[in-house]
Amino acid sequence: MPTLFINRERVDVASNVPGDTPLLWILRDLLSMTGTKYGCGIAVCGACTVWIEGQPVRACATPLSAIKQGAEITTIEGARTKEAQAVQAAWTKLDVPQCGYCQSGQVMAAAALLAKNKRPSDAEIDQAMRGNLCRCATYPRIRAAIKEAAKSLA
Repeated sequence: MPTLFINRERVDVASNVPGDTPLLWILRDLLSMTGTKYGCGIAVCGACTVWIEGQPVRACATPLSAIKQGAEITTIEGARTKEAQAVQAAWTKLDVPQCGYCQSGQVMAAAALLAKNKRPSDAEIDQAMRGNLCRCATYPRIRAAIKEAAKSLA
């Protein structure tokens, strides 16, 4: 029975869950954690971004068998770092979301960037956020919010 720590809580995944089951389905279907979204299913849109051991990962393309026993997984529901809080505050302040569907993945990617780099350039923001698609095309507001969050962390 695989044991994971999701948002700091121990989760014992049932032994009958196949190893090829994507983490996204474990989160959404087995644990009813719906903040992490299904977008494309092939790891190109970023709506399913979570952190595994602090690194942004696409949950739709990460099978259970690829996650080490006891791994720390953080979803949008558990994103409580100072970077995540700064990003969420900036998102609200600058009214980033339109439809909001991609926002959990966007926030997770942006917070992971700021955890590593408190003063990212436009190019570094673009690189870190590449692969996080927004159908509403709020990219200028996303970049502005990341810069706003970075200022608040300085």
